[in-house]
Amino acid sequence: MYKSFFGLKESPFRVNPDPRYLYLTNEIQEAMAGLTHGIQTRKGFVTLIGEVGTGKTTLVNRLLDWLKEQQIHVAFIVNSRLNTTQLFEFILAEFDIQCDSRSKSQQLIRLNQFLLDKHAADETVVLIIDEAQNLTYPVMEEIRLLTNLETATDKLLQIVLSGQPELDEKLKLPQLRQLRQRISVRCKTSPLTNEQTHEYIAERLRIAGANGQPIFGPKAIDIIHKYAHGIPRVINLLCEHALTGAYVEEQRPIEPALIDEVAREFQLDEIAPIAAPGSLTVTQDVFNSESFVQNLGEALSRFRMGPSSTNRDRK
Repeated sequence: MYKSFFGLKESPFRVNPDPRYLYLTNEIQEAMAGLTHGIQTRKGFVTLIGEVGTGKTTLVNRLLDWLKEQQIHVAFIVNSRLNTTQLFEFILAEFDIQCDSRSKSQQLIRLNQFLLDKHAADETVVLIIDEAQNLTYPVMEEIRLLTNLETATDKLLQIVLSGQPELDEKLKLPQLRQLRQRISVRCKTSPLTNEQTHEYIAERLRIAGANGQPIFGPKAIDIIHKYAHGIPRVINLLCEHALTGAYVEEQRPIEPALIDEVAREFQLDEIAPIAAPGSLTVTQDVFNSESFVQNLGEALSRFRMGPSSTNRDRK
């Protein structure tokens, strides 16, 4: 709708994690280098931690492109709300490992043989789990045990856990100290500075085909940074709606008043897009989450039977 008005070939601020639009700050470059180094040198465990909307998934997509170029075998799990049974089913399916048995021991045997075969062929195998802060303790323990699949010199499976700061807090719990001690490379993403926000917006406009004519006024970008707290996803949100509003009002370049209007619409003048300090404490309750879900399912099935059915069973 606004592309022709601003001379753009495509929408520059879509929220989908297109790796073409990855803005390479020094920190992002360091994180990418850490991820690739950890995988190439078979470090075993690598973590990628970052606040919501700071580009983790986009970075992971860039990593996936690199893994494909290197012809590295990869399993990418995007739904981290799974139990241990589902974990192994996902892994086997992603690696296209055939196993008729649902026995975990048999699945582990097939997975181990697959990893040994790839290692013998000097091929690397990687498991990436996105949104890893949602993993339950039993699943995280199974993931830790997967690193026991090794030779005398190498880990057979390289594991990347990507998640929000809650993942970092969870890894500090005493029950996960064995997993925490196995993490060899720690990477992170952070909000942009005000200067980086200016560069970020200019870079995305350039990739989208902007001809160099100003689209956002400098003060408007300052206001965008203030409301977004440097979070790229929120910057995209503000910019996308500002472009639409500016098109309707035939406003170019975009001025601060329009940014204020968009921010109020999304209540960014009332609620910050980042977690408040001290609000990410993880309690011991996270370790009961998987058993709670399983027990809840059983309880609900009994409830659906109704009192009469239960009484009949007792007779």
